[in-house]
Amino acid sequence: MTIAKSHNLDWINSLRLIALFAVIMLHVSAIPLGQYGHVSTATWLAADFYNALVRFAVPVFVMITGALTLHRDYELGAFLKKRLSRVVVPFLFWSLVYVGYSWYIEEISFDADTWTNIKQVLHQLKYGSSYHLWYVYMLIGLYFFIPIISKFVRNATKREIEYFLGMWLIIMFISQPIIMRFNPQVDLHYFAGYAGYLVLGHYLTFNINYSKGLVRWMWVLFFSVLMLIFTGTYLLYKYTTLITLLYEPLGPAIVLLASSVFLLGRFTKLQLPPILLKAKNFACEYNFGIYLSHALVLYFLDDPFGISFKLCTPIISIPVTAIICFILSLLVVWLLSKLPVIGKWLAGL
Repeated sequence: MTIAKSHNLDWINSLRLIALFAVIMLHVSAIPLGQYGHVSTATWLAADFYNALVRFAVPVFVMITGALTLHRDYELGAFLKKRLSRVVVPFLFWSLVYVGYSWYIEEISFDADTWTNIKQVLHQLKYGSSYHLWYVYMLIGLYFFIPIISKFVRNATKREIEYFLGMWLIIMFISQPIIMRFNPQVDLHYFAGYAGYLVLGHYLTFNINYSKGLVRWMWVLFFSVLMLIFTGTYLLYKYTTLITLLYEPLGPAIVLLASSVFLLGRFTKLQLPPILLKAKNFACEYNFGIYLSHALVLYFLDDPFGISFKLCTPIISIPVTAIICFILSLLVVWLLSKLPVIGKWLAGL
């Protein structure tokens, strides 16, 4: 069975674009969120709300990858060559761009010793030259694992997949700081990590059927978990040191939030005007390039142009800044893609 035959790929493209915009909004709102006690309560609560609203972004990205890949058989070498080349080349280019930006703002410096400079660049590449590139390191690791986990998924029964997901959720739950002391000394890390989102994305795509009741419950789940994360994080900031507990991607709250968004994206059909549909499909082509470039665009929007959460009241300025960043990032990678020979590689196409 292929996803193209059994499911309309349009919902995948729409969901991928929503998740990408959510990532940008997350990064816009992250700055005031980290300034608790140093910004007004209204500003901080707006940042908290938007962070809670879009925390599904990275898990949904991984779930989409699982939905698109785990049902297929792969020749190992061909899969790794195709997938890694499309990721690693633009990733290395943009990593070096962010190294250059760090030099530009004098976070790092180079001297006359060439080997010292090379080691500094390699150090940046080892740990990530920008905060958002951690996702690419994680994605590369998942690509190495996909040919293995896909064989399990394609040959497993529904019950066996549910067993895997159940163990993944149990390990996630008992790994939370509040109850970690009850965690038995049994080594269960084989079920941990983002690979669970791969399997979850496949499971929700091929094993869950549409019903109006399901969609209604997913809306209830989404808003319930959103309010839990929003209010719970405020209380955690105010009374504890576990301030990011409900924000963690590998946490029960985010699994529920991401699952509800994934199913709503799958079962909600948007009737867009032709011009918006064309714009959406155009932007989808540059999804990865927009992700790689958006942090640089946010830097320059803030300085020198002063476009950030401080532009006006944060409830408005955060999404407005995210929209501007999205459009400019798309423009940047589109122009980059026009370079002869290497343009499409550097733009992540």
